[in-house]
Amino acid sequence: MSLTAPPPSGPGDGPPGSPPGNSGAPPGSGGEGPGGPPEGVPGGAREALHDRIAADALTTRRDYLRIVTTVSGGLALGGIGVAAGILHRHNDVEGVPEPRKIADTLAPGESLAFTYPGDEDRAVAVRLADGTLVGYSAVCTHLACAVLFRADRGQEGELLCPCHEGVFNVRTGEVTAGPPPRPLPRVIVTEDLDGSIWALATTRSGESDKDAWCRQFAEIAPERALEIGCPGAVPPRDRV
Repeated sequence: MSLTAPPPSGPGDGPPGSPPGNSGAPPGSGGEGPGGPPEGVPGGAREALHDRIAADALTTRRDYLRIVTTVSGGLALGGIGVAAGILHRHNDVEGVPEPRKIADTLAPGESLAFTYPGDEDRAVAVRLADGTLVGYSAVCTHLACAVLFRADRGQEGELLCPCHEGVFNVRTGEVTAGPPPRPLPRVIVTEDLDGSIWALATTRSGESDKDAWCRQFAEIAPERALEIGCPGAVPPRDRV
């Protein structure tokens, strides 16, 4: 499934769906006075800036709620971009990877080797002929050899582990030949409206994208897990 993230809501280097100018610095840092804009700004301008910041934050929350409440049986189109902003702001939670830009573009039939979520975690992204983006761990589930995309094999290409001729379906990650005992874990990848490619999250072997989001939201934002219909999600007020 190809998912297109919404455009960033303002300038900055944050991932798709992150707040305007989100470079990782908290409000009040980077030249601002405590909890406010830079000193020397006229009073009226300071008040206007405060109002704009508050409005931007409210818009971000409303956009998120609008998206997650339209989910039925899976993530809404564009919801991943907003989810990226949520995960980016909670990347200090153990086990929750930070979204990462991995390419400026990726054309049909092309593949990209990258690392995610850690610098030593090998991964591969492929743009299929029909435009679908897929991403996987590039570590074979047999004996952890490197997995490569071979465009010259099969109808759509194949993911091949040359160590023991393990073969995985490029569209699903399922084992199609050889000794690997499990499918490749997925790396959830998406395309921003500017064409850039982002890695947003990881799944466990055999886990769906939605289940992966639910698992991560359960750790960082349980109320969001409830809103997108995650199985077993418990309202925060009902937690023991």
